[in-house]
Amino acid sequence: MTFRKVNIAILVLAIVIFLLVLHHNLLGLSDFLKRDVADSSPLGLQPIDFIPEAPQRLTDESNDQEIPVVITASNDRLGGVIAAMNSIYHNTKSNVVFHIVTLNDTVDHLRAWLSKTALRKVKYRILDFDPRILEGKVKVKSEEADSIKPLTFARFYLPMFVPHAEKAIYMDDDVIVQDDILELHNTPLKPGHAAAFADDCDSTSNKFAIRGAGNQYNYIGFLDYKKQTIRKLAMKASTCSFNPGIIVANLTEWKLQNITKQLEKWMTLNVVEDLYSRTLAGNIATPPLLIVFYKQHSNIDPLWNVRHLGSSTGKRYSPQFVKAAKLLHWNGHFKPWGRTASYADVWEKWYIPDPTGKFSLIRRHSEIYESK
Repeated sequence: MTFRKVNIAILVLAIVIFLLVLHHNLLGLSDFLKRDVADSSPLGLQPIDFIPEAPQRLTDESNDQEIPVVITASNDRLGGVIAAMNSIYHNTKSNVVFHIVTLNDTVDHLRAWLSKTALRKVKYRILDFDPRILEGKVKVKSEEADSIKPLTFARFYLPMFVPHAEKAIYMDDDVIVQDDILELHNTPLKPGHAAAFADDCDSTSNKFAIRGAGNQYNYIGFLDYKKQTIRKLAMKASTCSFNPGIIVANLTEWKLQNITKQLEKWMTLNVVEDLYSRTLAGNIATPPLLIVFYKQHSNIDPLWNVRHLGSSTGKRYSPQFVKAAKLLHWNGHFKPWGRTASYADVWEKWYIPDPTGKFSLIRRHSEIYESK
């Protein structure tokens, strides 16, 4: 009798152990399926376009934290996007994912350029920007029609492109990065601040004024202080402006404060009341940001946005200063893929020729002759 009880006890114990093992395996399978479903779900405005495995050189001592970088891509400036991505990719071991915001007519060209060059191993998502979202929000004067591009306003909609991220970087396409993008991503933001920018009165761009475009280093250069709506805001006209070509955004705070809705409000008001300065020189994305982030933004290290290389100011920078810069920005009329930009040779080191042949650099004949 005692022997039978022992056998029954052993049998019951074996069954319990089997059931525990089966339960553990089923939980593991459930977690795997959940991850698989989550990974295949759409992100932003389109599903994931392409995310390869991290190359071996990045797995050693790499940072697992994902760094979302949002950048816009238009066909006529696609070379800039390629150079910017290449410079970031080769100067970091961090887990960078590019969220490339573009229009439908650029997608195939961009995908071909990325897939047929050394950038094929880069992690990226291609997102389509619908210009209809701007209807009733942009006032385009006839003389500015050619300079106003829908993608200029993509930075207003950052949470749409990276909805699950807490923090993201936005950058213009006319930049190259010369240091680890992780440092820029780690820019500290003060409590309650949704974004950080580089001020226009910092040491690298002290009181810079675009000839014929007014005082574009302070608020009066961007907003019409003769308008009552602007005066009611009680913003000092002499307040230093900031450059929105590089943004480090706290997207959690951005959503809590409805920053996108606030920006759209001022865009719509400008259509009705013409609130922007008449000497704006086409920088129509800047005024709404200046209003919404008035004394409510953190600062980026000036070396992470060394700008004006696309204007005459860039010619005054020494080679030593340019080399020390962590991010070079060719804002202004002259782009590094064109004829007359300063330090275009520095930018060109990161440029990858277009395998489709659709995009080519514009260079002076003398430069071509000397290079031979």
